[in-house]
Amino acid sequence: MSQNNLAANLRSYQGIYPAMGLRNYIDASAVMVGDITLADDVSIWPLVAARGDVNTITIGARSNIQDGTVLHVTRKSEHNPLGNPLVIGEDVTVGHKCMLHGCTLGDRILVGMGAIIMDGAVVENDVFIGAGSLVPPNKTLKSGYLYVGNPVKQARKLKESEASFLRQSALNYIDLKNDYLSDSCE
Repeated sequence: MSQNNLAANLRSYQGIYPAMGLRNYIDASAVMVGDITLADDVSIWPLVAARGDVNTITIGARSNIQDGTVLHVTRKSEHNPLGNPLVIGEDVTVGHKCMLHGCTLGDRILVGMGAIIMDGAVVENDVFIGAGSLVPPNKTLKSGYLYVGNPVKQARKLKESEASFLRQSALNYIDLKNDYLSDSCE
């Protein structure tokens, strides 16, 4: 990606710009504002909106945030002194048109298309969240399960093939973002 695209995509809020790791891909139509930190090999796809204005957003290595997803946070207040930052772990795949708001995601998670994860929710490692699911505020999703529904419910233990796919999904997106980075260098 050219420096011109980065300048348009990465915007400051109160003098704080997003911080980039190595080999990141950020689509030209994505917008990232404020206190956002990306680890290495993260990909941000078309029409993602990420606002680290009233708290922080952290995205772990090899994670991908797909088209149309909204990432935001909860401000600090008298009743919630730390607010709710958005923390996304490593090897996480966030499907198209998701909304993640002030929640914490562990490692090796797949968030299905259109899912919503609300303030204070915690998703432990190795979890599948079905498309269109709603994770209510302050709910914890335990490691090793498939969750579906609105509100989300634990459906069943992950099959071994599903658990191994969580890491593979992230690796697939690393290959794809590397292709996009190669095209932008030509």
